[in-house]
Amino acid sequence: MNLKDVLAAKGHRVVTVSAKSSVADAIRAMHAAKVGAVMVPDAEGCPVGIFTERDVVRLYADGDRDFDTLAVEARMTCSVVLGRLSMSVDEALGVMTERRFRHLPVVEEGKLLGVVSIGDLVKVKLNETAQEAQALRAYIAS
Repeated sequence: MNLKDVLAAKGHRVVTVSAKSSVADAIRAMHAAKVGAVMVPDAEGCPVGIFTERDVVRLYADGDRDFDTLAVEARMTCSVVLGRLSMSVDEALGVMTERRFRHLPVVEEGKLLGVVSIGDLVKVKLNETAQEAQALRAYIAS
């Protein structure tokens, strides 16, 4: 299974904010959409940054609490790792685990097509495992 299949099942919805948005606006966008990250796209829609729940925790821990005036671009992660539609679920899980992040934007030909979370990918792996177990049980029973 690859990220194209994951996005086909979960949908292509991406929550975005502009780089000039306040951190408070980004937090409100995440809360309203019930997501753990917002993408920060450039004028063409390609991601130039990501702002996550972890960024909010770091800001608070560092004492930066004026979320209404602090711009997202000042604290977003700019070195965004991108996934491709052809990337396997196992490859994506490996990259996310190794690099220690939980949200992977999926881009093809410079266009942001969706975001997969580590939870989305774990769900896929659990379903695959359950199907394999069922197939083994059926094989043994026959």
